[in-house]
Amino acid sequence: MSDLRAACVRNLSAYAPQRRTPEAEVRRWASEGVAGDLYGAGGVVAAVEQRVADLLGKPAAVFMPTGTMAQQIALRVHADRRDSRVAVFHPLCHLERHEERAFEHLHGLVGRPVGDEDRLLTVADLGQVSEPIAALLLELPQRMIGAQLPSWAELCAQVDWARERWAAVHLDGARLWEAQPFYGRPHAEIAALFDTVYVSFYKGLAGLGGCVLAGPAADVDEARVWRTRHGGVVFALWPYAAAALHGLDVVLPQMPARWATAKALAAELSALPGFGVRPEPPQTPIFQLLVDRGAADLVRARDELARAESVWLFDRIWDGTPARIEVTVSDQLAAFAAGEVGQLFARLRNLAT
Repeated sequence: MSDLRAACVRNLSAYAPQRRTPEAEVRRWASEGVAGDLYGAGGVVAAVEQRVADLLGKPAAVFMPTGTMAQQIALRVHADRRDSRVAVFHPLCHLERHEERAFEHLHGLVGRPVGDEDRLLTVADLGQVSEPIAALLLELPQRMIGAQLPSWAELCAQVDWARERWAAVHLDGARLWEAQPFYGRPHAEIAALFDTVYVSFYKGLAGLGGCVLAGPAADVDEARVWRTRHGGVVFALWPYAAAALHGLDVVLPQMPARWATAKALAAELSALPGFGVRPEPPQTPIFQLLVDRGAADLVRARDELARAESVWLFDRIWDGTPARIEVTVSDQLAAFAAGEVGQLFARLRNLAT
């Protein structure tokens, strides 16, 4: 898949390799006069930490190489301050599905998935939890079900549920940048609900990698120690931080417009025979396109179109009835004429027989 995708001239994927070439990054660094760090201290790394702490209204922040590292560390810090090792989260939580249960093997934590994986978590679901917990982890948006978001009232109720149990509340904000326009509230007001917040730079902000964990100074100081224990203090983090700073400056302000574009595109695609979208309308610049074809047939048709037209339509697809294709709106849509994306997906469906 990777060679065929890379060969395409146009790409609907938000992670298209053409968007993050080494040459483009080096030119950007040269034009911005980036100051380097030393083992994660100083320079543009410190600048990004302060920038995100200010944006989220948190006293401190620490740059980390990966979100996997950051979130495990956040939960470990919260558990060490409480009489429980239990972390509650949605069944599709990244820690549960994609990290080989590292929270259990490395930190002795116990994961407690709650609710139905095909819908958002609710306060009623949390009411099923009877044992003491160390932390509640919430993901905004819930990416794998179409980047859905709870209402503000529901979100606050879930946070209150945890507070009543003296548990910490941690935000998996890998895509918080995309979620913020839905709530119409400053990032800091959303982050204020949570003890700690993780945000990613390589997803919506199109950075090279890396993330920040923000929260109280004592929690962040302890997280820095755990970053060392995890092997996360590499000699130089400045390339990741420089790309993150560019994303914060240039890409973040585009999120409201991207959400508006996503809603318009979803309306266009859902009007096609055999298609639907989830959620409808999209709540972020990310949504799922539902197609009345099998996933294997759609992948075959995607590759056929890629070879014939040098255009790549999607990366992520989930099988089911209907199949679900993830669509993320970013600057890649500029390469397509009005109505062309709909025409391409209609061709995809016709080929997937």
